[in-house]
Amino acid sequence: MNKVAAKSVTKSALLEMGMNIMLEKGYSNTGIAEILGALNIPKGSFYHYFESKENYAVEIIHSYDERQTADLIRILRDTELSPLSRLRAYCEEGKTMLSARECRKGCLVGNLSQEMADQSEVLRQELSSVLNKWQDMFIACIDEGQAVGEITKQFPAQALAELFQAGWTGAMLRAKTVKSTHSLDVFITVFVDAMLRAG
Repeated sequence: MNKVAAKSVTKSALLEMGMNIMLEKGYSNTGIAEILGALNIPKGSFYHYFESKENYAVEIIHSYDERQTADLIRILRDTELSPLSRLRAYCEEGKTMLSARECRKGCLVGNLSQEMADQSEVLRQELSSVLNKWQDMFIACIDEGQAVGEITKQFPAQALAELFQAGWTGAMLRAKTVKSTHSLDVFITVFVDAMLRAG
């Protein structure tokens, strides 16, 4: 393996390990020494790849966003399902993921938004950008559902998408706190199956 390839592998490993630990412990409780030790990478190597812990977190957010965006595209643009069914499938997949993790970790963007929005303007802006991008994808799906008469037109797609995103994030945080996916079931039943559906 040449030096460029080795550097890419090492950086990818650092991002992967950092993502997993931040999902578990948050930004403040994630130590660089812990990550380097787990990967057996010399301490001085970290700053060869990242300018600071904050810059490291920004790149972790980008990496996480790439994965989540791919999942959103896969689910929300699945033409074999109706638009409302896609939104339900998104929620069901999220519930399955959280249940498999025993209601731990959740969504990195949601977790860091709660922890760091008031602590780091750099991270707040990155997180806001990701949330806005994801919201645009929900808007497109809801707009399609409204066009075919499946989703209520009582409110604009943008408003419904914002409520969907905020409500789901809140339900995920509550599920982590009470260690139960009941709040996710309630969200799916009340908001997705009832409130979003055209009457």
